[in-house]
Amino acid sequence: MKSFSEKINVFHGKYLPERNVPLAGYANLMYVYDLQVPLPETLSFISEKYTRYQRDNWLAFTPRHAPEPSLYGHLSFAMQYEGIDLSVLKALFDKIVSTEIVAIVQNQPTGSYSRRIWFLYEYLKNIHLDLPDATRGAYIPILNEALQYAGPARRSKRHRVTNNLPGVPAFCPLIRRTEQLDKFIGLKLGEQAKKLYGEMHRDILMRASAFLLLKDSKASYKIEGEVPAQNRAERWGRAIGQAGQYPLTEEELCRLQEMVIEDHRFVYLGLRSEGGFIGEHERSTGSPLPDHISARWQDLEYLIAGLIETSELLKDDSVDAVLAAAIIGFGFVFIHPFADGNGRIHRYLLHHMLAQKHFSGKGIVFPISTVILENIMEYKAVLESYSQPRLEFIKWHATEDGNVSVENETIDLYRYFDATKQAEFLYQCVNETVINILPDEINYLQKYDSMKNFIINFIDMPDRIVDLLIRLLNQNNGKLSQPARENEFKALKIEEIELIESKYAELYTVTIFK
Repeated sequence: MKSFSEKINVFHGKYLPERNVPLAGYANLMYVYDLQVPLPETLSFISEKYTRYQRDNWLAFTPRHAPEPSLYGHLSFAMQYEGIDLSVLKALFDKIVSTEIVAIVQNQPTGSYSRRIWFLYEYLKNIHLDLPDATRGAYIPILNEALQYAGPARRSKRHRVTNNLPGVPAFCPLIRRTEQLDKFIGLKLGEQAKKLYGEMHRDILMRASAFLLLKDSKASYKIEGEVPAQNRAERWGRAIGQAGQYPLTEEELCRLQEMVIEDHRFVYLGLRSEGGFIGEHERSTGSPLPDHISARWQDLEYLIAGLIETSELLKDDSVDAVLAAAIIGFGFVFIHPFADGNGRIHRYLLHHMLAQKHFSGKGIVFPISTVILENIMEYKAVLESYSQPRLEFIKWHATEDGNVSVENETIDLYRYFDATKQAEFLYQCVNETVINILPDEINYLQKYDSMKNFIINFIDMPDRIVDLLIRLLNQNNGKLSQPARENEFKALKIEEIELIESKYAELYTVTIFK
């Protein structure tokens, strides 16, 4: 086996910022035990300098931070400075023998890191080590909340630790604490949205919601490269409007898939019974060219059950709503449990978690897909940041029908991952919605109502004609075009047109909603 003290220059094809230095924490464990897992977002090494610094994704620690050159030394270093990485830990625990963990606990029965290691080993391996329950030592949290966002606190009396992981063994993505996320959380966007709605007339609120639901539905289809018929878009919009009303179950997910896929003749409904991937096919042979490979169909029931259990856990008030939505929504699309419809259901689940946690108040659905569509390249990059690093760890072969069949165990890739980039992206979308999109739509409706009231009090005109007049004014910067004057509105007098244009300018150059 490689040495814990070995000094290297290159790690997984990446040059270290300094030459001939030892790795620390998770990087060291990955190197020594040859762990085949995606690289953590940050890697650590022990510098020859006496100043800590960060360069790219490398964290440099001073010689005084150097851990004891042992399994326990690097595990405790990782937990102290890098947080919890369940992907690396699970791969490590699969490689070592359980007696090594027993020895760590017996050597330090009340140690904070030894008890964390003990808990995580039994949690991830689902086994009970030959150790008596801890009887001494203060309860300590598994996640350091200075480094990562926690879930609800649940005490484990056996280990005398507080399990604050935001998930369950079957599904537990983690989110690193970042300056950007802390800033978004501090804005209290949900409270801002509730205040906005509280100042609105109920009629305006309902009309804004109806319009944004339809817009969001159309955007969700467009993200998938589809342009649905009006009735199909309205149908899915109504489904989005029900987000949060029904408990998340496997049956509910299947119901949603049936709503998304109207024509069932060529699509298998329900959890897949074969492989799945996202990508293209080689033109001449039809061989798959995957950008993302879905979870093995044999693992789907277990993964989806874990995702559902985690969604229930994250309903706790202690968990931020947007972070919870990112974990469940993106976790679902990475698993990709269905043959078709995954993308739209993934975006539905973002709505579902926000609604279940009463983020913006009852009956209000954010047009998240609309914002995603406007930031489609960043959205794709966020999806690829998960998918691309995992392709090298999935062994597969092409099937005769142009699909993929996964040959190795891959379940841990889909249940233990870093969801920080996904959470940051989702918060950007929510921020854009609360700060710009919702106020803009409310302002539009208020201005429209004022303009409509002015016109019908001034001229006897049916609602549909009033609507056409306002739309034509919108399209031509507040001026009625010459063709419109000569056709649809030739009955209007010049002075009437001028008065209508003057009122439009008065209304649409100021913001009504404050």
